[in-house]
Amino acid sequence: MKAIAFNASPRKDGNTAMLLRNALEGAAAAGAQTEMVHLYDYSFKGCISCFSCKLLGGKSYGRCAVDDALTPLLEQVTEADVLLLGSPVYLGTETGVCRAFMERLIYPYHVYAKAPPTLFPRRIPTALFYTAGRPATDYEKLGYDTLFERGRYFMNRVIGPCEVFIYDNARLFVDSSKYFCPGLDAVKKQLHHEEIFPRECARAFELGKTLASA
Repeated sequence: MKAIAFNASPRKDGNTAMLLRNALEGAAAAGAQTEMVHLYDYSFKGCISCFSCKLLGGKSYGRCAVDDALTPLLEQVTEADVLLLGSPVYLGTETGVCRAFMERLIYPYHVYAKAPPTLFPRRIPTALFYTAGRPATDYEKLGYDTLFERGRYFMNRVIGPCEVFIYDNARLFVDSSKYFCPGLDAVKKQLHHEEIFPRECARAFELGKTLASA
């Protein structure tokens, strides 16, 4: 049993990475071998629309033809039993690195047919972890609900059943006094982080444990 997590945040010890780390600890408690990959350590790009992955009889049918630092990581996904992917929400969507990763992972396996909808070799449990600085009450207005559902839909359709984990109202700065952010209530943010974030880490642990036990 192998659980792999991809951190699509530029921070290796930020909110997203910590939630993924706790989820991996939960998976390990269920007996899984675990690995964390920080995507910002790698140089790669998103889909280049070459359609080699869709060319019948082509040497790259069903897999991404682009050969770069992401290529061996995509191979690791096919060998995993649990897939976790985490990203902060920037300007209402995933980070650019996360989006590029999802394009390269999902599109080559995606089939333009009702059945089978995917060329991925088997179904594995997956989870998307999103961290957002805005409170959940703003999600509908900002379209975040659509973002989360879109990610869940494609992961579920192509890779395997997908859980969506959302941590809202996340703390942006460890020390807000160093930054110009008069629109943020730094005290409330800090209190929220101290009270709620440990609970979210515990929730991530339980999710990782559940996925590895599936």
